[in-house]
Amino acid sequence: MSGMNGTKATALDAFADRLGHAFLRLDLFGHGASSGDLAEATVGRWREDVLAALDSLTAGKQILVGSSLGGWLMLHAALDRPERVAALVGVAAAPDATEALMWQRFPPETKDRILRDGFVRLPSAYGDQPYLFTRKLIEEGRAHLLTAATIPIRCPVRLLHGMRDKEVPWSTSVALAEKLGCDDVELILVKDGDHRLSRPRDLALLRRTVRALI
Repeated sequence: MSGMNGTKATALDAFADRLGHAFLRLDLFGHGASSGDLAEATVGRWREDVLAALDSLTAGKQILVGSSLGGWLMLHAALDRPERVAALVGVAAAPDATEALMWQRFPPETKDRILRDGFVRLPSAYGDQPYLFTRKLIEEGRAHLLTAATIPIRCPVRLLHGMRDKEVPWSTSVALAEKLGCDDVELILVKDGDHRLSRPRDLALLRRTVRALI
């Protein structure tokens, strides 16, 4: 449910501007300023959004930065457009999130409600608006799972993850690093960092990471 006006996205936008680099941020289908009903959203639709933006709004090789579920989408973009991607930066990247971090962690009663009603709304730790999980999102997400085998990405990858992340365990980034097909992979764990990694020093780490790749 994060949008392009979030802390990390706007901080990177300002950083790129100071460096004289172009920067693109986008709201996915059903998010922020973009059209669409979140109840109809799927991983495949969001993947199409990212590729459309990459194809029509950018030129040359790009450094892709993906936070949480966006980290899953950046991996797909790198697989679909390897010639357009120079490097990847994942912030609490959550590949296969709909399965490993949602469906497999839901208690039986939540799964029953999703199967019976087609959706469930669960409280959010970050605001008054609850999270919406749909049967369509879960089932369609299974067509986009990546971590069952080696992920054939060859560009440099940097993974940042807070060790106090309650939404996406930091072990997710460790497992992702092992699955990536490239050797130029670095994982930075922030011992007291949470899921958002949006404190001033977290943002400074993100800026340093992107700057080094540039």
